[in-house]
Amino acid sequence: MARFVLIISFILFCSTNLKSQQIYWQQEVHYSIDVTLNDQKNTLSGKLTLNYINHSPDTLYFLWFHIWPNAYKNTETALYKQLSKDDESKRKLKKAAPGYLDSLSFTINSQPATFEYDPLYIDIVKLQLPQPLLPNQQIIIKSPFFVKLPSYFSRSGYDGQQYMICQWYPKPAVYDRKGWHAFPYLDQGEFYSEYGTFQVTITLPEEYVVGATGILQNKSESDLYKSIGYNNFTNKEQGPVQFYRTKNPGKTKSLLFKADRVHDFAWFADKNFIIQYDTIQLPSGKVTEAFTYFQPKGNDAWRNSLRFVKDATRSYSSWLGEYPYPVVQAVEGPKNQSSGGMEYPMITLITSPGADDETLDAVITHEVGHNWFYSILGTNERENPWMDEGLNTYYQFRYEATKYHGNTLFGKNIPKEFRLLSVTDLLDRIYSMLKTIPAKEPISSSSTGFANKDDYSFVVYVKTAIWFFIAETALGKEELDKGMKAYFEKWKFKHPYPEDFKETLETATGKNLDDLFALLNKEGSLE
Repeated sequence: MARFVLIISFILFCSTNLKSQQIYWQQEVHYSIDVTLNDQKNTLSGKLTLNYINHSPDTLYFLWFHIWPNAYKNTETALYKQLSKDDESKRKLKKAAPGYLDSLSFTINSQPATFEYDPLYIDIVKLQLPQPLLPNQQIIIKSPFFVKLPSYFSRSGYDGQQYMICQWYPKPAVYDRKGWHAFPYLDQGEFYSEYGTFQVTITLPEEYVVGATGILQNKSESDLYKSIGYNNFTNKEQGPVQFYRTKNPGKTKSLLFKADRVHDFAWFADKNFIIQYDTIQLPSGKVTEAFTYFQPKGNDAWRNSLRFVKDATRSYSSWLGEYPYPVVQAVEGPKNQSSGGMEYPMITLITSPGADDETLDAVITHEVGHNWFYSILGTNERENPWMDEGLNTYYQFRYEATKYHGNTLFGKNIPKEFRLLSVTDLLDRIYSMLKTIPAKEPISSSSTGFANKDDYSFVVYVKTAIWFFIAETALGKEELDKGMKAYFEKWKFKHPYPEDFKETLETATGKNLDDLFALLNKEGSLE
């Protein structure tokens, strides 16, 4: 009898232990940052206060931090070594001014804390905790920091007196059920960050217009942006453009931005931004704000940029789930760059000089779409870039086919008869043509698993879109949409992995998707 009781107890223990292992958790962070821009020296002086909450079942003895401005410091970083493999990037590097982050002096709960640089990567540091951080405990981390901004050549930096301030502050690496994800900054390979809140105070000369993640709390400044922006939007076809001009030139101002349920914060500043502003009514009736910021001598197609932002936000809200943030924004980058775009929560930077209306609309839509596949569904973009870029490309193609009966991959070369087809038949023809293009690497490859940018771009973006169109064909668009809405609802503001995505789709559709997901590991064509 005692032996039987012991066996039952062991089974119950294993069952309980297995259940506890399946409980989802993620870490939580709350940032307060004060930062000052010196536009004469192109530097940032900052103070970071970070509340880090350990929701994991593990005791932590250290935290890994990304110090990504150090990626721009010298020719030995992972970023420089990656870019040096590409001839075009090599030319950029020769002209680039380096950047770095220093002046760190960490305290944890007011106690001094030591840190050490990763032996391979100077843009990662290991912060030792004075006391172990137990499950369900939290700590307050503080440090000053100083950033010498690089010239703009990979997402962050300055171009003249236009500032693209991205990946700029000390940021803890993600710790999730698969462990730590502390990796160096790369140009081909994106991000993975913890969710929380931001309160960021930006001090800079009065003359600058600033667009950032979150909502501007300075009412007079916010009202002025909206007034100027609405005038520019409603009079975009006629009437003079209205510019932001300060009454206090030569002085500084401090702008406070707040953002909730985000995993990153970026901001953009320029003295000559043209602002457009309006509101968007979403399918449920909810209203969100929309801004675009662009150059007076930039791409003329940006006069329609706010309309593109609004159309994209409505479409993705209808197809996937309603846009949950209070504002959506797009910024035109330096006109001498052609990097496409880079997305951040609630705001995206786009550099597409010479793009016509249809092409710019597609680029803006893709980048706005990253609010769903990156900001809201916070996948690990370094390890599983297809879950972000590829799924988003599928919806971009759907948007282009619905709105223009076209596709930007083919551009003006798309056969005229294609534009006369129904949206369903058009997409079927487009994907049939795309399937014939060779693509050796499997979709499931990490972003570091590609020899060059062309292979990365085609497999991660296009081959994944082809795969998801195969899913649509197999399940039917209505069933696929049902599955994606379930995925969005279950995993918004969380960190889903491929297995989570598969499980959610299977549950929502009632279908076994083993064969479909096996295609993610297939080399070459998906035919």
